[in-house]
Amino acid sequence: MAKNPSIEKSDSVVATRYWSAVGDDRIQCDVCPRRCQLGEGQRGLCFVRGRLDDEVVLTTYGRSSGFCIDPIEKKPLDHFLPGTPVLSFGTAGCNLSCRFCQNWDISKSREFDTLQDRATPETIARAASNLGCRSVAYTYNDPVIFLEYAIDVAAACREQGIRSVAVTAGYICPEPRREFFAAMDATNVDLKGFSESFYKDFCSAELGPVLDTLVYLRCETEVWFELTTLLIPDENDSDSEIEAMSAWVVENLGCDVPWHFTAFHPDYKMMDKSGTPLATLQRARRIAREAGVHHVYTGNVHDREGQSTYCSACGEVLIGRDGYVLSDWNLDAGGCCRWCGQRCPGVFEATPGDWGARRLPVRPSDHATV
Repeated sequence: MAKNPSIEKSDSVVATRYWSAVGDDRIQCDVCPRRCQLGEGQRGLCFVRGRLDDEVVLTTYGRSSGFCIDPIEKKPLDHFLPGTPVLSFGTAGCNLSCRFCQNWDISKSREFDTLQDRATPETIARAASNLGCRSVAYTYNDPVIFLEYAIDVAAACREQGIRSVAVTAGYICPEPRREFFAAMDATNVDLKGFSESFYKDFCSAELGPVLDTLVYLRCETEVWFELTTLLIPDENDSDSEIEAMSAWVVENLGCDVPWHFTAFHPDYKMMDKSGTPLATLQRARRIAREAGVHHVYTGNVHDREGQSTYCSACGEVLIGRDGYVLSDWNLDAGGCCRWCGQRCPGVFEATPGDWGARRLPVRPSDHATV
């Protein structure tokens, strides 16, 4: 837990609901399984939730590390409004301590270093609508830790007909999980490995709560979700681990959940590791497909075959991709294969978007006029 800088009242500091008293003048944050116990003025490991005046507050409400229009495939989501632009933003901090974090400059930052943009939920929703975005993504750092802000933005977006996407590690307690995902339309969940030792040694976390979140999404919600696993050479990329993970996915989540195996590059506290070879991603894709997962993708590499969507019945290309650019579209208006009629699982519109691979930084306040 962090004690500095001190928490001072401001427009960015708001009261939260998920906390409890635990005695000895301590209160406990109940948003994630870490359950940080806080003295007055102390911050949790995530840095953005802390104790002020005997309650847990969020210190980053309405503040962001920046906004950018991305292709939805970058989240990555391949079966949710393909080809469309998504207005993406994050805040600061994280409730995991991944040594391999690829966004460490945001997720590991102290908030005052990165939070330059301010935007109300209504401003973000209007900007997304005016910019032609079909969705807003809470990403770059885990939205679980800015839950209150994300939920309010999602509510404002629904009033504008804009959908909400959470990019998360799924490390969240059951009660806030229900409220959080009730506000979301789609999510990509990082399944970082498939052993408790990996989560403990590399993330300072536990695997169990992440699996619980995935089962919850599958069994108790209508949220569209996809998985991502960043494969790190010699750490979580063995055949045996991928086989065990694939068997669990098929048994507990079904065959239709899209799964992205993505390439690690040296970063943060793992600069000594080499990047993930394309062959490793292709091997993992093959193992998962042989286990019964229908839609498996490779990411952070150039691999047209591994990034295109194929019909699970006839094997024809449904959505061809070259990076983030769509090259083929063989779904009918109902999201079915034009060749054999098999329904492709996902959320599709009658025609694909054409945003392509562009990334466009924006300031919502410049685009929020009614």
